[in-house]
Amino acid sequence: MENKIYIKNKWGDTILEVPGSNLSGADLSGVELPDADLRGMDLTGADLRGARLDLASLRGADLRGVDLRSVDLDRADLTGAYLDSAIKGGK
Repeated sequence: MENKIYIKNKWGDTILEVPGSNLSGADLSGVELPDADLRGMDLTGADLRGARLDLASLRGADLRGVDLRSVDLDRADLTGAYLDSAIKGGK
C-alpha cells in the first residue's frame, strides 16, 4: 500500500493528496493551497514556484532550501518555520 499525505484546509477538507511520506523535494509548483494546514511539514527543497499558500499555516514547517520568491504567502503563518537557506521575497 502506497503512503500518501493528505493536505487539509482549516475546516478539515482534503485539498491535495500527495503520494509519499513527506514533501521534501516534491514538485508542488503552481499548486493552490489557500488555508492549508502545513504545520510541521518537511518541505525542504520542494519546488513551490508559483504556489498559492495565502492564509496557510506553516507553523514549524521546514522550508530550508525552498525558493519562496514567486510563492503567494499573503497572511500565511510562518511562526517557528525553518527558513535557513530559503530564498525569500514572496509575492
